[in-house]
Amino acid sequence: MNTPILLPATRSEASDQPHGIAVMEGQGAYNRNVLRPAAAADAAVPLLKQAARIVVPGPGNGPIQLADYGSSQGRNSLRPLGAAIRVLRERFGTQRSIRVTHTDLANNDFSTLFHTLHDDPDSYLRDQPGVFADAVGRSFYQSVLPPGQVALGWSSYAACWLSRTPAAIPGHFHDLRATGPAREAFDAQAAADWLTFLSLRAIELCPTGRLVIVLPAIDDAGAQSAGAIFDAGNNSLAELVARGIVSADERARMVTPSRLRTREQLLAPFADTGGFAGLTVEHCDISQFPEAAWEAYRAHRDAHLLATQRARFFRAVFVPILASALDPSRTPADCAAFADALEIVLIDHLLGELREIPSTSAIMVVVRQAD
Repeated sequence: MNTPILLPATRSEASDQPHGIAVMEGQGAYNRNVLRPAAAADAAVPLLKQAARIVVPGPGNGPIQLADYGSSQGRNSLRPLGAAIRVLRERFGTQRSIRVTHTDLANNDFSTLFHTLHDDPDSYLRDQPGVFADAVGRSFYQSVLPPGQVALGWSSYAACWLSRTPAAIPGHFHDLRATGPAREAFDAQAAADWLTFLSLRAIELCPTGRLVIVLPAIDDAGAQSAGAIFDAGNNSLAELVARGIVSADERARMVTPSRLRTREQLLAPFADTGGFAGLTVEHCDISQFPEAAWEAYRAHRDAHLLATQRARFFRAVFVPILASALDPSRTPADCAAFADALEIVLIDHLLGELREIPSTSAIMVVVRQAD
């Protein structure tokens, strides 16, 4: 089994759920099990490198500031940020130091983040003198860095999370299946949060600074390929209710505070004038990206291993959020048992999904206009 969840949690900054604020599964579980975002992040690297060739850092010899908004445990940030740092080194040599600030909620597993930066062979700190890393434990729906300092920002699979859970979703836990008033509430919260996120980043970026954003999205045909995993998770929760492991009231409170957006919703702040808060959109594309677990399955042909990898992705990202809806009287052992039981049931439900489940993701580049 994976490492037990000792404290239920959710990325929701203002969760209405009894266990309060929490994050992704800790003790390195997120780093080990969340490979789905990596393909889209890899596809964004050329845009991040292009941005690094263009940005004009602040005057003087102060450090060039990079920011990783929504870092989690850091592994999926290493190669993209490393690629950008190498470009900046080509431009500015080793005379100009580079500072990388990773931001996430205060409950994030920052210990694993720093161990990853120190130990991972892909770490951008390896063989790079004059590169310094730090972290800020604060929501990116607040200011996290001083105005006008960030030359280059990176945010991968984080800006889909909302500042609060706006409504219950009858019959499901995921916003992709929200309908009627629930969908309207999620759309309204997502629109407000997107404006807040962009406004704050506009303040933190320096003139000509760029922010590269990767996030799960809904394609132009209205589809999101990961729906099969969400539905399997929902069916697994129903089975836990039937077994008495989870109460009906607990299940009804289980909602992920996220919203997957369409291209139109992502571009809405820029629709009237082409700009917003001094930002313009340089690139916006939504595509499907290959699933690493499926690519591995084509070689090993082990259906149980494929289902397990998918279930552990679900566990690392969503189970702490779902566990936060358990009754306050639940002990840490109860929460760990819930996580273990859900993983086992979900593996069974996913054994029938012998097809690729790609990632539908958006890649955006926004630019802070020169003064």
